Amino acid sequence: MSQPTAAPIAHVAPGADPYAWLQVRDRADVLDHLKAENAWQEAQLADQAELREQLFEEIKGRIRETDLSLASPWGPWLYYTRTTAGDEYPRHYRCARPADGSSQVDEHSEQLLLDPNVLADGGFLSMGAFNVSPDHRRLAYSLDTSGDEVYRLFVKELASEAVVELPFDDCDGSMTWANDSQTLFFGELDETHRPYRLHRHTLGSEGAEQVFEELDGRFFLHCYRASSERQLILLLNSKTTSEAWVLDAERPNGDFACLAPRVEHHEYYPDHGQLDGAWTWFIRSNQEGINFALYQAADNGMAPTREQWQTLIAHRDEVMLEGVTLNATAFTLSLRARGLPIIEVHAQGQAPYPVQLPDAAYSLYVSDSLEFASEQIRLRYEALNRPGQVRQLSLRDGAQVVLKQTPVLGAFDADDYVSQRLWATAADGTQVPISLVVKKAFAGQPTPLYLYGYGAYGESLDPWFSHARLSLLDRGIAFAIAHVRGGGELGEAWYRAGKQEHKGNTFSDFIACAEHVIEQGLTRAEQLVISGGSAGGLLIGAVLNQRPELFQAAVAEVPFVDVLNTMLDPDLPLTVTEYDEWGNPQEPEVHARIKAYAPYENVTAQAYPHLLVIAGYNDSRVQYWEAAKWVARLRACKTDKNLLLLKTELGAGHGGMSGRYQGLRDVALEYAFVLKALGTAKQS
Repeated sequence: MSQPTAAPIAHVAPGADPYAWLQVRDRADVLDHLKAENAWQEAQLADQAELREQLFEEIKGRIRETDLSLASPWGPWLYYTRTTAGDEYPRHYRCARPADGSSQVDEHSEQLLLDPNVLADGGFLSMGAFNVSPDHRRLAYSLDTSGDEVYRLFVKELASEAVVELPFDDCDGSMTWANDSQTLFFGELDETHRPYRLHRHTLGSEGAEQVFEELDGRFFLHCYRASSERQLILLLNSKTTSEAWVLDAERPNGDFACLAPRVEHHEYYPDHGQLDGAWTWFIRSNQEGINFALYQAADNGMAPTREQWQTLIAHRDEVMLEGVTLNATAFTLSLRARGLPIIEVHAQGQAPYPVQLPDAAYSLYVSDSLEFASEQIRLRYEALNRPGQVRQLSLRDGAQVVLKQTPVLGAFDADDYVSQRLWATAADGTQVPISLVVKKAFAGQPTPLYLYGYGAYGESLDPWFSHARLSLLDRGIAFAIAHVRGGGELGEAWYRAGKQEHKGNTFSDFIACAEHVIEQGLTRAEQLVISGGSAGGLLIGAVLNQRPELFQAAVAEVPFVDVLNTMLDPDLPLTVTEYDEWGNPQEPEVHARIKAYAPYENVTAQAYPHLLVIAGYNDSRVQYWEAAKWVARLRACKTDKNLLLLKTELGAGHGGMSGRYQGLRDVALEYAFVLKALGTAKQS
C-alpha cells in the first residue's frame, strides 16, 4: 500500500489555500481520502496489533470495571452511578436516603433512573444535562448521538418511567429547572454553534417562549441554578467580559433582571447563598484587579446594583481567586498560588484556614458541595503518582476523611514512582513550572520522556493520575507536563502572557521545558515525545515547525492547526468568540502575527519527527479538515521518512469516541505508536 496523497488545487492564486477542497464535508473524494488515510495508519501500525491488545488489556486490568460511585444526598434520596464490567457507560440510580443521615446505598430500594448503554445502542453517545426536578419526580436529560454537540431534549417521569422528547431543534444540551418542577429553561445554538437564545418551556405545553437572545457573536449564554436553589442565573460571557441576569426560581414566569450591565473587560460571576444567616449575593469580580476579588450584596428582593457590592475578600496580587463554593454556614475559596491550587475555608464565626495536603504537586478541587445546608463538602485530590481520592471535609474544623480512592488493580505502589516539580528558564528569563513523574527504578538517568502541553484559555493542567499512563511509566518512560504561559497555572497574568500578541511565549516556553529536561540529563532529543490536543495541538504544530530536531515523535489530537484560515471565516462555529483569544486576522497586524506561527502555513521542507494526528469528523470545535490539510501539506513538504499518520474518527467529535472501552483502545493505539517511534515497541 502506498501512502495517501491529497493533490493540491492546481494553479491556485498566490496566497490561496491549495488544500481547501478537503473542507467540503461529505463529498465523495474527501471521504475517500480520509478513509485512505485511516487505512494507511492501520497498515503502518499493523505490526503492533499484538502490542495494542496487550496495552488495552493492561490498562483495562488496572481498572475496577464494576464499581459504585459515592452517593450524593439530596432531599429524600441518594443519587449515584454504577459501572458494570463490559458496559461502556455508567448507569444512573437513586435509593431512599437512610434515616441515620449516612450516604450508605440501600440496593433493595434502588431505582434505575437512566441506562446510557441502552440509549447508545453501540453507537456514539454524549450526555449533556442530567437534572432531577426539585420535587424529585422528573428527570430532564439531553443526548448527542453524533459528536457534533447538538442535543435532543428529554423528560422522564420517574414514577411511570414514561419518556417524552421535547420538540425543539438546535439545542445546546442545557436544561435548568425552576422550583415549580414544571418549568424548564434551555439554550438554542445559532448557525455558528454558539448558545445564544434562552427558552422557557412548561411541561405539557407544545412550544417554548424565547426569553433572551444574545446578538453579540462573542458571547455565550448559559442558565443555571444558584447554590441556594432560590435563584436562577443567566450568564452571558465572552473570553474577556461577562454579564449576569437573575430570576427568582419560585417565579419562573417573571423577567430576568440584570445585576450589572456589561463593561468591556469586566468579568463577574454571581452566586446566591447565606452570610451570617441572611440571604446574600456573592460576586466574584475582576473590577479591582486581574486576579479577582469577592463581593457581597444583600438580597432585598431586587437585583443589587454594582454600587451596592461590598468587598468581602480583597484582590491579592500573588493569589488568583478561581472560584467560590457556597454552603449555608461557610463559603470556600478555590485559589491558585505559585502554580498550585489551594482550598481556603471561611466558616462563619471562625478564622479562615487552608486545606492541608500531603504532596508537593497535585490536583485539587471541590467535587461536590453536597446540599446547601450540608456542613461538609467533598474534594477531589490526586497527584501524578497518587490515584484520585474523594475527601470529605468538615467545614467547621477542617477534618478530612478519605471516602473513596480510585482503585488500581494488580501490583501498584505509589511509592514506586517519583513525582517532581521542576522549573525551566524561558527565553525572556521567566521561570516555567514542569510537573514530572518517573518510576523510581529509572530515576536519575536519561529515559524516554513524554511531554504534554496545552497553554490556552487560562486553563490549568494540574497534575493528574492515569491508570493508562502506568503502561508508559513501567516501561521506563517518564511523563511530564509543561505549564506554559497561556494556561492559568500561575494566575491571570500567566494566561494573558500567552495570548494575543504574546502567543509566542507559549511556544518558546514549551521549547524551554524540552531543552531543560534534556540539559538536566532526564532525557535526550531522540527519546523525547510531545503531545497536545485542540489548542494544545496548535502548540505541538508550532514547535514542530520551529524546532523539529528537538523531538523524536509527536501526537496531536483534534489539533487547531489551521488557525489563520479558521479565524478568517466568521461563519465557522466559534470563530467570532475566539477573537478575544487569538485576535481578529481581518486586522493586518493580527493577520501577520497569526500567520507567523500558524502550524499549517509554516510547514517547510525539513525533517519532522514521527507524527500521529487524530481528528473527529463531527467535531464542531476544531473541524476535521484542519488535521487533514495539515497532514497533506506535511506529506508534500517534509524531507524525512518518519511515520506520518492521520486517524479520523468518522463517528465522533471533539472528545473522541464516547465509550470507556473505546477510549482505552484509542489510548492503546497512541501508546503503541509512541513505543514504535521510540524503538521500544517489543518491550513488555
